[in-house]
Amino acid sequence: MVGTVGAVMTPGAALGQAFDFKPNQRYPDPSVQILDPSFTRYRIYSSSVEQLASGFRWAEGPVWFGDGRYLLFSDIPNNRIIRWDEPTGTAGVFRHPSNFSNGMVRDRQGRLLACEHLTRRVTRTEYNGAITVLADNYRGKRFNSPNDIVCRSDGSIWFTDPPFGIGGHWEGDKATPELPHSVYRIDPQSNSVVLMLDNLAGPNGLCFSPDEKKLYVVESRATPNRLIWVYDVLDGGRRLSERKLAVDAGGPGALDGIKCDEDGNLWCGWGINGSPGAVAADLDGVMVFNPAGKAIGHIRLPERCANLCFGGPKGNRLFMTSSHSLYSLFVETRGAVY
Repeated sequence: MVGTVGAVMTPGAALGQAFDFKPNQRYPDPSVQILDPSFTRYRIYSSSVEQLASGFRWAEGPVWFGDGRYLLFSDIPNNRIIRWDEPTGTAGVFRHPSNFSNGMVRDRQGRLLACEHLTRRVTRTEYNGAITVLADNYRGKRFNSPNDIVCRSDGSIWFTDPPFGIGGHWEGDKATPELPHSVYRIDPQSNSVVLMLDNLAGPNGLCFSPDEKKLYVVESRATPNRLIWVYDVLDGGRRLSERKLAVDAGGPGALDGIKCDEDGNLWCGWGINGSPGAVAADLDGVMVFNPAGKAIGHIRLPERCANLCFGGPKGNRLFMTSSHSLYSLFVETRGAVY
C-alpha cells in the first residue's frame, strides 16, 4: 500500500479505477452545504472532505472496528472486503473471495455480520475467523440477495433482501427470485428467521432511531420518487406498525444506505435514479434529513455515495463508500449506537 492520505491500492491489488482527488484548501469546505440553518451545528468549520483510498469498482457496506482502529467495506464486483487502517492510512484486502458481500455490521459481541450476494445468505465471522451461516432461506426458499443489515440492542439482526445480486452477473449470479422483496429479522433466542415486511419495491438501506423505537427502510425502487418509510417498533421488536412516509426524494435523487445520528437525523447515500436529464454532479454525495423529513445538509462528492457509517475514536467521523473511493468527513455529531 502507498501513501497515508488518499491511499490507492497497489497495482497488484487495485481492481478498479483510482481517481485523483483535490480537497478544498479553504475553510469552510464548500462541499459541505447547509440547506437549512439547523445543519450549521453539525458542520465543523475546519473539517473538509478527505479521500482515504481509491481503486475500487463499487464500494459498499462500511463498518467501523474501534477496537482495531480500522474500517471494513465491500468492493462487491471484485468479490472482496477491503480494510482501511486509521493509524497508517493504508488500505488492503481483508477477505477474498467475500461471496460478493454487501452490507456489514457488528453484532452485540463485536463479531462481523455480512450480507452475501453470491451465496444469498447472512453470515457471522467468529473470533477465530470461522464463518457461521446465520440464515440462507425463509421457509425453504432461498433469499434473493441480502443487502443491508443492522443489529438491535436485543441481539436481533434485521436485513433487507432485494433481488439486486441475482439480477445479473455483476454482483452475484443471475437467478430467478424465489421470494418477494422483503425485510427479515433473525430472532436472538430461537435464531429463527421472521418475515417483517414484504410490500416494498427494492428494500435497501435500513436503520433504527437512537431509542430503537422506530425503524427506517429505504424503498429504492419506488416510483416516481425513491422513499424512506418509518415504522414504530412494537412488542419488544417482534412487530412493526403500519408504515408512514419519512422522506420523499422529491425528484431524481436516489437513496441507498442510511444511518441515524444521535439526534435522529438521517444521513443518506445519495445519487441519481436514472431519470432523463438528471445531473449526477448535482446530486452525488450524502443528503441529511431531519426527523421531520426535511433536507438540511448536502455533502457533495465527486462520486455517487452508496453507503456510509460513523466511526473514529469519538464516533464523529463519517465514512462514505462512494463508487471507486472511500471518503471521510469529521462532523459535530455521532452515530446512534445499535
